[in-house]
Amino acid sequence: MNSHNSPAMRHLLIATALSAGFAAHAQVKVDDPWVRATVAPQKATGAFMQLMSAKAAKVVAASSPVADMVEIHEMKMDDGVMKMRAVDALALPAGQAVALKPGSYHVMLMGLKGQIKAGDTVPLTLTVEGEDKQRSTVEIKAQARVK
Repeated sequence: MNSHNSPAMRHLLIATALSAGFAAHAQVKVDDPWVRATVAPQKATGAFMQLMSAKAAKVVAASSPVADMVEIHEMKMDDGVMKMRAVDALALPAGQAVALKPGSYHVMLMGLKGQIKAGDTVPLTLTVEGEDKQRSTVEIKAQARVK
């Protein structure tokens, strides 16, 4: 009999896999995630939150089933004009809060598949890469608000 097929071994393998996944998720803490509610014809909106990583890491991708395209954007003044651009990655220094807020870094949801109403819950997934190049995902449930 193969010991890998025993119920005890299967439970141990599952528990080990789950704890490894939880360790990766526990590295990035998300506070106050929210999405700006939209009006009917609007096809884009922003998502905002506070991120803190236990270890130095970076957000390298984002996705949501409510939008065709999701990117990390930065807004900043350039010669007196506020400009917005996509960034390849958002640095998360170890132990430091990084604010994604209106007028700064944020998650941009484009090609919305429907209106996002105040009170809706919007699922988001952030892909985080550590200094060791290992990637993990952080699942977020953001509340839609009129702000």
